[in-house]
Amino acid sequence: MIPKTNSTIKHHSLAVLACLLWSSAFVCTKYALEHQPPLALAGMRFLLAGALQLPLCGSFLAPFRLIRTHFSTVFKISFFHTIYLYGTFFFAMQWVRGAEAAILIGFGPLASALMAHLLMPNDKLQKRTLISIAFGMAGVIFISVSTKPWTPIGLKEFAGLMLLLSGTFVSSYGNIVVAKLKSGLNPIVLNSAQMLLGGFVLLLISLPFNGLPQLNQPPKFYILLLWLAIISAGGFAIWFHLLGFMKVSKLSLWTFVIPLSGATLSWLFIPSESPTLPAVVGMLFILAGLAFGTRKETIPPSKKP
Repeated sequence: MIPKTNSTIKHHSLAVLACLLWSSAFVCTKYALEHQPPLALAGMRFLLAGALQLPLCGSFLAPFRLIRTHFSTVFKISFFHTIYLYGTFFFAMQWVRGAEAAILIGFGPLASALMAHLLMPNDKLQKRTLISIAFGMAGVIFISVSTKPWTPIGLKEFAGLMLLLSGTFVSSYGNIVVAKLKSGLNPIVLNSAQMLLGGFVLLLISLPFNGLPQLNQPPKFYILLLWLAIISAGGFAIWFHLLGFMKVSKLSLWTFVIPLSGATLSWLFIPSESPTLPAVVGMLFILAGLAFGTRKETIPPSKKP
């Protein structure tokens, strides 16, 4: 029993680490977009993220061999987790606030749990998961109120919110694809391959609209780009690894950390954004949902074998 408990703690800790890494992307992206168009920035980020993992793949050619031998699998994962998700994400970040973007990501666990219930025979919704999701969604609603959605947000901001929301559902389906398709593939090699492919495709898409990326940028931009690449490489490698051990619905609960930490970082580092009472109350609901959904379930003495 002890090894199982230690393994559970390890998996939960890794899930939190991945989400904390991703939550720093909102602030970094807002500043990086001041120097580069969205699709070009996304392409540069993921090409670099894929390249950073090459020394950990056993062979520098391993990701390219994987693309050649399992192109359909790699492309599907890359489309859901890189090309569509981050193509829309970078576009949306031009038009919405960092905290607002983090809040929309909070819809991910609900979408993932519902899709897993529909598409994964061994991952049906349980009462504990539903209650945890309800707490988390209540928190997201409270945080959303802090953005004053009843005021006119303009066509661009509305479009940005819809792009983020669509990316959340596409990424949720992508989790199902990874859980079904990866079947023993090395998670680091798989992550490097899908990011290299996704970054290349994003750069190709950006060429007709923005031309070649503008490389004459200040050092601040390259520091931000490097950090964005590091958190992509590390976060997705951890996530793909965990999808081999945890159910999609359970693992996705941890993404409630992202609106919590992402909004906090935006309030701290983006001068035009600040917290409100509804947002703080929402964070407390999110923490309550996480605590309930991940605590170990006890078995009454009368039901123990």
